[in-house]
Amino acid sequence: MGDPFIRHIALLGFEKRYAPSQHYVYMFLVKWQDLSEKVVYRRFTEIYEFHKILKEMFPIEAGDINPENRIIPHLPAPRWFDGQRVAESRQGTLTEYCNSLMNLPGKISRCPHLLNFFKVRPDDLKLPTDSQVKKPETYLMPRDGKSNAADITGPIILQTYRAIADYEKSSGSEMALATGDVVDVVEKSQSGWWFCQMKTKRGWVPASYLEPLDSPDEAEDPEPNYAGEPYITIKAYTALLEDEISLEQGETIEVIHKLLDGWWVIRKEDVTGYFPSMYLQQAGQDTDQAQSRIKRGAPPRRSSIRNAHSIHQRSRKRLSQDTYRRNSVRFLQQRPRGARPGPRSPGSALTEEESLKTERPKPQPAVPPRPSADLILHRCSESTKRKLASAV
Repeated sequence: MGDPFIRHIALLGFEKRYAPSQHYVYMFLVKWQDLSEKVVYRRFTEIYEFHKILKEMFPIEAGDINPENRIIPHLPAPRWFDGQRVAESRQGTLTEYCNSLMNLPGKISRCPHLLNFFKVRPDDLKLPTDSQVKKPETYLMPRDGKSNAADITGPIILQTYRAIADYEKSSGSEMALATGDVVDVVEKSQSGWWFCQMKTKRGWVPASYLEPLDSPDEAEDPEPNYAGEPYITIKAYTALLEDEISLEQGETIEVIHKLLDGWWVIRKEDVTGYFPSMYLQQAGQDTDQAQSRIKRGAPPRRSSIRNAHSIHQRSRKRLSQDTYRRNSVRFLQQRPRGARPGPRSPGSALTEEESLKTERPKPQPAVPPRPSADLILHRCSESTKRKLASAV
């Protein structure tokens, strides 16, 4: 039947999503050579990364050698992200860009890089659910090509973070930071690399180097799931710290805590430890797309950052490995037989007497008296004092 290729790419519109943070994705209808039509969702930062790699693959057609030979279309870089107006204004640019791509010679329009980018990913099939705090909002392109002013809202409010240490970028797509720099987070990737902007600068930054201005960010991390989700390692990793775990490529593990900094807590039989999320792929899914994510490498862990300086009096809290191990063992003991039981070492298993003790409800402590207003103001943080002063 011949090699697969794309006949046409049409931009349907864009969607505003609210998890893990507010962001926009563009919807493309991709028509393949067998006349099948698939809908895929891509962020603008992904499209721009695809565009940069395409130019590197075809330097002559990109005009790098002679600008007169350029046939690859231009695509503006991500700029100051001021909300839905920008997302809407980019629709015309992306429509022209996709049309130009399809009119390029076959060695470009049918190259594996382009075909793989527009293939259906697992995330394209697993759409956001209505159980989120806010439902996704979809904005379809009008048929007459004119935008509807009624669909335009004000700019989105981006989350503001502060750098806790100096960071030197190692590639052109990253952004250097100095201690105390304040950035706006445009996109939070599960890999632990966040796309940030600061005045006229923008780029990827390790989430471990950032902290929110208002309070420590442990509340942002989801709760652990001790039932575990099956994942497969797509790249080997050797532990550098005591609480990490070493694994070879192709091993099957269970993810029990997905942390925003890209270092997930995983379980391998009765052993738990941190592992870079970008080296993991959900079981049963194609690993080709996952392989393209690991080029940047795992982000540094916060515990490995020297001279880290937080502005918060209360430190960032994280569960200990002992807590992860205890809860994992307790969950594994409660699993029905045949539900992926893992071997346990004698030192890690709880005895029947210990299990009964852990299940026994503890008496609730007495509620202490409420402190006076003066005492609250004396002990609260400077941020709380400012908020209380502004509310008066």
